[in-house]
Amino acid sequence: MHRGTSYLSIGSREERGDGDINNTTPIQNSSSSNVLNGIGCLVLASAILFLLSPAPNTHEGGAGGGLLRTVPDPSSLKQQQAENGLNFDDPRERTRKLPVRIQGLLAQSQLVGKQLDLVKEGKKTVEEIVHAEVIDRDGKIISDGNGNEGVGSSVHVAKGAVSRNYKSAPMTLDEITTFLYSFLKKLNSSNLKNKRATFHGIWAAYHLLVVKWLYPWDQEYLRRMPVRRTGENSIFLSVVTYRDEFCPETLKEAFDKAKDPDNLFVGLVQQNCQEEKCRSGVLEGGKIEDVGPDPDCYAEFCESPEGRVYCENGNIRLLRLKESESLGPYMARYFASKLWLGEEYYMQIDSHMTFLQDWDALSIQMLKKAPSEKPVISHYPPPHTADLVAKTKVAAPRLCGPTFATSDLESQIIRLEGSYNYDTVKLDTPRFAPFVAAGYLVAPSTILSEVPFDPFLPYIFMGEEILLSARLWTSGYDIFSPTHSLLGHHYVRNHQPKFWESIHRTFTFGVHNPLQMLVLNRVKTQLDYPESAKDMMKPKSLFTAVEQYSMGTSRSLEEYLKIVGLDMVTKEVSYTEWCETGVPPPGFEKYANLYTT
Repeated sequence: MHRGTSYLSIGSREERGDGDINNTTPIQNSSSSNVLNGIGCLVLASAILFLLSPAPNTHEGGAGGGLLRTVPDPSSLKQQQAENGLNFDDPRERTRKLPVRIQGLLAQSQLVGKQLDLVKEGKKTVEEIVHAEVIDRDGKIISDGNGNEGVGSSVHVAKGAVSRNYKSAPMTLDEITTFLYSFLKKLNSSNLKNKRATFHGIWAAYHLLVVKWLYPWDQEYLRRMPVRRTGENSIFLSVVTYRDEFCPETLKEAFDKAKDPDNLFVGLVQQNCQEEKCRSGVLEGGKIEDVGPDPDCYAEFCESPEGRVYCENGNIRLLRLKESESLGPYMARYFASKLWLGEEYYMQIDSHMTFLQDWDALSIQMLKKAPSEKPVISHYPPPHTADLVAKTKVAAPRLCGPTFATSDLESQIIRLEGSYNYDTVKLDTPRFAPFVAAGYLVAPSTILSEVPFDPFLPYIFMGEEILLSARLWTSGYDIFSPTHSLLGHHYVRNHQPKFWESIHRTFTFGVHNPLQMLVLNRVKTQLDYPESAKDMMKPKSLFTAVEQYSMGTSRSLEEYLKIVGLDMVTKEVSYTEWCETGVPPPGFEKYANLYTT
């Protein structure tokens, strides 16, 4: 392949026209040539490293004095730019001295470059390649790429900042959606190329795309997240829909029954069959029939008298996915979370819900009454047929009963068996709970930066709830059930299309189950299943960047598993009396007086 003019040419003096010394004796020894080529490569690599490295500043203090690399003051940089006639706000100025290939990698976010094979083989991690230098959102160095951590280190935020060449302003919605649509286009092309691939091949193709594109972008996004606007009681409502006929009515009711609908902003991820001829879900007798295109949730809502004004005012943010681009509910929620633009609270629901009047204000009120600085309210809502007004007089159901799945298709993942009305007395203070439900959750929007969604978890339908529960708790969040139910849920949708049916049409029939079981090992590793320990599992690509999207550091996973009664070794569940009786869990006894009746 032609690479253009080389930056370093090593050959005989005759070839270079450098005089007549030895010009009649061309180099014949291949080993000597290889040595010279090696020296040239070293020189080129050193030059690149020199150009990429910020200028060191001396810093007194700390043990032994030493040197610390710091980010130059922006005002002094601009003064230097003016004096030299340069404009480093222009990315072309910042990278103009780099070799063309490196410039191209930076411009396309392909920071891993030619080392993708090493990542796929598990010989190197993305962190080792990408995280050469990490700075926080204020421009302070957190890590210099050699394991030296600075003050202000965060588990997640700023992990993708590899050099001062990156922008620092929060990403705009246009930037976000432009990139995500670009990624989905690449995903669609990859799916077509891998139509007949095995489940290992499907994972390998997806992993390659994420390592090259989505993961580096995600790390930059976490560094450039919008600023959270506190004090305004705004809510970001994450709604992910997969070929769902109830979605338009869900949006209409959400706005109609909100106390402050102007302060409600929806991130809608719409996964539909957009073709003239689509396929139904599995009908009676196991039949699947041809049907027309799916209802367009966004269009129906925005064209309705109830929804038009909210769409015109920007209260609905949309990301459309083709049916063939569906990666399962977890990844749909990943995409939806990127549509957040600084709202104070984050709420996550399914696209087939009913609402109590003033549900938005009541949700915030419950969060403020919970005895925690970082509360999360969650449970399995009652069915959509429930009288939510009548339910305000009784305590809400609470998630207490986990179980290890016994089906061979579920890989012994933790399942949450349902919510029950354990309490005979309704209190104004939300009661502690051990788990969150993915289909109804409300929390401060800080969870999006402190417990970000993992882009390496496609194709799963289970496992997300226990993983999110553990990640939230270890990150310092306390989980509560609502004082009373605010939403209802359409649970029985037997003949509606399911996303795994799309996986079978996109690839081959039957591939989803082994594919899901493979990806679930990433979940199980984080939860300390011994059979899914990193050193026992292949491919190693299952664990790429897993530390960036795993447990927090405020509390230990061991402590969480003990409190909720889970033994990952024996696969046994212990009775957690505190949840069923509605008292605080071990270690939270100081709040017991709030729950006396």
